[in-house]
Amino acid sequence: MTLRLPDDYEDDRFDDEYAEPAADEFDDSDDDFDYDGDQLDLAERHSLRRVAGMSTELEDITEVEYRKLLLERVVLVGVWTSGTEADVENSMAELKQLAETAGSDVLEGLVQRRSKPDPATYIGSGKVEELREIVIATGADTVICDGELAPAQLRNLEDRVKVKVVDRTALILDIFAQHAKSVEGKAQVELAQLNYLKQRLRGWGGNLSRQAGGQAAGGAGIGGRGPGETKLETDRRRIHHRISQLRQKLRDMDSTREAKRAERRRHRVPSVAIVGYTNAGKSSLLNRLTGAGVLVEDALFATLDPTTRRTETADGRIYTLTDTVGFVRHLPHDLVEAFASTLEESVDADLLVHVVDGSDVDPLGQISAVRTVLNDIGAGDNAELLVINKADQASEDNLQLLRTHFPDSVVVSARTGQGIDALKAVIDGRLPRPEVEVRALVPYSRGDLLDKVHRSGEFLLSEHTADGTRIVARVHPDLAAEFAEFAET
Repeated sequence: MTLRLPDDYEDDRFDDEYAEPAADEFDDSDDDFDYDGDQLDLAERHSLRRVAGMSTELEDITEVEYRKLLLERVVLVGVWTSGTEADVENSMAELKQLAETAGSDVLEGLVQRRSKPDPATYIGSGKVEELREIVIATGADTVICDGELAPAQLRNLEDRVKVKVVDRTALILDIFAQHAKSVEGKAQVELAQLNYLKQRLRGWGGNLSRQAGGQAAGGAGIGGRGPGETKLETDRRRIHHRISQLRQKLRDMDSTREAKRAERRRHRVPSVAIVGYTNAGKSSLLNRLTGAGVLVEDALFATLDPTTRRTETADGRIYTLTDTVGFVRHLPHDLVEAFASTLEESVDADLLVHVVDGSDVDPLGQISAVRTVLNDIGAGDNAELLVINKADQASEDNLQLLRTHFPDSVVVSARTGQGIDALKAVIDGRLPRPEVEVRALVPYSRGDLLDKVHRSGEFLLSEHTADGTRIVARVHPDLAAEFAEFAET
């Protein structure tokens, strides 16, 4: 899970002195921990514990095609500060999915019970030693923490555990880097990576320093002294320069996207954005509704580049459907900022089709996480239609829970086609309708006007007569003006 950067960036942070794995294995028979309030004395006795079902073995490493080397062997570490035991186990299970998506072999999952993360080492100095023993015993080469680590926490953990330490933010950025295909997607991911990395640069040893002065000049004497510039300062300056280049590049790309959006607005074409948690089935739903043929994969963040397809309602009105990037709990702020132009598809949409995985163990948590991101990007007040997907895999208890909380939701299965017709009907009814009603007798020579009504208006009555087509329709104000000369009272 290393950050992918331009070739001229070097990362000398990590030693090769990894410990040899021990022959013994740890016993998974720890007693269950029952949450009974914030009793920290009890928490200390059970603070660092294994989470059942965390070990995973991939039969064939070629399943992860983007990994040229052997899969990294990782230990997951989380800090339980609030919520129930089920909440923290769900979070760790999601971290496991993220690690596997990035191409890792998960060996252990550990949870530390604390009132708040330790500001120096995230899990506390005493528990770092226990973590080091587990890393040695399992032969792990990476530790992944379920949270965003401060630069000092990252440095202290690496110094003491002696293996690479990655936080949740870096893990998500790594997955995005693997899945980005388009030029814009790659630029957005690189921008987010550089914003993350610039605060976490570090060097190992004095050989990285280019400053010299006095006796430190190594005998260079006159001409060898001066302020100089450390390698870290040079790297940071180059990163800032690259960030400026990427932002300009994305602004240029955004102008093209904005031109397309302006064209749709000019023609009064309603837009629908499919949003939701990652791997909830958004791309599958787009394919089912429009036949778009976009990539569908049972993996987190399989879709990074938005796909827009044109479709129409049952009465012939045209609108667009856009498949957007999935959200996740604690989505990195730098990633949201970098993908601003992509996420604007959701901000400008007339209707948000919010897809939730009905088979997930915590669907309400998914909905809350998605709405948090929507509020952050300014789309929280947009019209929303909740769609419960994967009905063929969801338990009846989950479906009943979601129907109780969201009685207006629609239950579908994008894989089997269940409920798709009902969903199309609901979307048709939720799309904005033209404001002005016109009554006109349109000559047969002006078929272009009828075509415009088909595209952006709504026919209430259409009758062919000897003099032309008599219509009653609802259209937008600018189109209504074109019918003025043919109007009937």
